[in-house]
Amino acid sequence: MASLPVVALNGALAGRASRGYLERKALAKARIQASKLCRRFCTLGWASSAGGGIAVEVRRDSVPRSNRLIAAGRRPGARKDRVMPDYMYGLSANGSILPLPSPKLYSSKPPRCMSCLSFCTKTGKGAASYANIRTYVKAGALNSDNRTEPLPRCVVLDIEGTTTPISFVTDVLFPYARDNVGRHLSATFETPETRDDIKLLRSQVEDDLKQGVQGAVPIPGDEAGKEQVIAALVANVEAMIKADRKITALKQLQGHIWQTGFENNELEGVVFEDVPKALTNWHSLGIKVYIYSSGSRLAQRLIFGKTNYGDLRKYLCGFFDTYVGNKKETRSYIEISESLGVDKPSDVLFLTDVYQEAVAAKDAGLKVLILIRPGNGPLPENHGFKTVSSFLEI
Repeated sequence: MASLPVVALNGALAGRASRGYLERKALAKARIQASKLCRRFCTLGWASSAGGGIAVEVRRDSVPRSNRLIAAGRRPGARKDRVMPDYMYGLSANGSILPLPSPKLYSSKPPRCMSCLSFCTKTGKGAASYANIRTYVKAGALNSDNRTEPLPRCVVLDIEGTTTPISFVTDVLFPYARDNVGRHLSATFETPETRDDIKLLRSQVEDDLKQGVQGAVPIPGDEAGKEQVIAALVANVEAMIKADRKITALKQLQGHIWQTGFENNELEGVVFEDVPKALTNWHSLGIKVYIYSSGSRLAQRLIFGKTNYGDLRKYLCGFFDTYVGNKKETRSYIEISESLGVDKPSDVLFLTDVYQEAVAAKDAGLKVLILIRPGNGPLPENHGFKTVSSFLEI
């Protein structure tokens, strides 16, 4: 960038740079907005190289510019379309570096702070320069017309194909449940938890037999003996898994089987690289994040509680499963939006990889984005939804 745009933000009162102030949301928002602007400028072709930097002022009119804080800097060598909030430093108006970006994301070294302050203080009195761009961005996201869009109050995430590779579910979780269902039932047959699982499966299989569902076999009563009951249960569960059925009876049992696997360190959740970064960003902006999956709430907590990026549950406010309804039915999303306490359904952003789920959520009034991830199925032509390949594009 030949010269540096300075973008003013509404922020908290910036007097002395106390630790309490530095940990408030104003500076965090400025860092997030600076990284968004870097990516936007790169997309528009204004700043395509790795050189240059950007500074964002945490602003309130009642505070003299000499007392305001600035989010500035960039990770050396990083293209601007890859700049993240963690790459940005906090600066005081006199050039003092305040909170350093965390070094843990970058091996042993934090990113170096670029020489951005000279652009912000070239009057010699700490007054910010607005020579190029005088843009005031409230809490919102820049769109392609350089206008602002309100951030969602809540984000609801699908798991399979959205936060997590489909291959992890189909090649790891499902086989683990299928291979261990007999062992699990034998070891826990008399526990209240498993008795409840068996009751749900009996009810589901009875309905399946009436409807002629392929693979359904009768489950004998307990008087037939434990081994025969378990054998019938295993046959039904294997058929349900093979058909990838999204039913509560199956998902509840799978969750309990996976719990054993996670507790024994035989399983670890997998999420895409952009997921923890996006969760951190949304959390810093006060956006509440929820999960809606056909997997049980227990299974959801297990997956995010022990991932390849650590425990991510601290960023999640709640979990929805098939008890709220089928994921391809509009009523399910109406129920979710009503339970989140938002003013209107459009305050909720739903992220999924499944077209039918996107249609159902849109019909309920939610905002929707479809994820294009490796291994995801094709979408219909002219599907009409915006798509992204990473949460960081949102």
